[in-house]
Amino acid sequence: MGTSTYLDFLSKLGIGGAHPGGINLTKQIFETENINETSRILDVGCGTGQTAAYLATQYGAEVTGMDINPLMIEKAKNRMAKHQLPVKIIQASIENFPLKDEEFDFIISESVLSFVNKPASLKEIFRLLKKRGHFFANELTVNQQLETINEEEIKQFYGLDSILMEKNWIDLFEQTGFKDIKILMQQQSTFQNNSMPEFQYSEYSDTELYKVMIQHFNIMVKYEGVLDNRIFSCAKL
Repeated sequence: MGTSTYLDFLSKLGIGGAHPGGINLTKQIFETENINETSRILDVGCGTGQTAAYLATQYGAEVTGMDINPLMIEKAKNRMAKHQLPVKIIQASIENFPLKDEEFDFIISESVLSFVNKPASLKEIFRLLKKRGHFFANELTVNQQLETINEEEIKQFYGLDSILMEKNWIDLFEQTGFKDIKILMQQQSTFQNNSMPEFQYSEYSDTELYKVMIQHFNIMVKYEGVLDNRIFSCAKL
């Protein structure tokens, strides 16, 4: 995974639910699923642990959160300790995750796959998912092919190696072996549907980070209607 000023900004400001739709959209994704205390769930790129904490609290499920960023891991562990939640937090990369095959009934990634090696990460997610398990991905998507100069502007700011259209994501899921691929809850626009995130500030936040936040919102406005997101549901049969 390449360096990303934007991800550095998220970790230092301790932003929870930075993905489009925030925690409210996460709740909608899971509310129709059959989840209980026997369910095993992996939150890929768990950040400060907002989604993982919600799933453990709401369903009593056995939840594991993983993230590669040590600052995010620290904040996630602090969250679980504060709320006395038995959520396992692991620092690792989803491109090569140190758990055995078919560990989880549900896996979720929220604005994660765009920042990593997609084929390698999806191969790991497929491996970790139990048969008849479900994978949910809320990921950055473009609604039309971008001019090269515009694509490079977005890739450079966010630290991405590629920006995919909906059909490209579906092709990737199919190539990995996923079946029954569905698009859930089509959103109007990433910019319009961004709820105010939760913050866990680090002591050393500085003005440079706030400049990054302004730059992020400027890109959202500039590419409104083009930069978007999709929520995908995939099954391992």
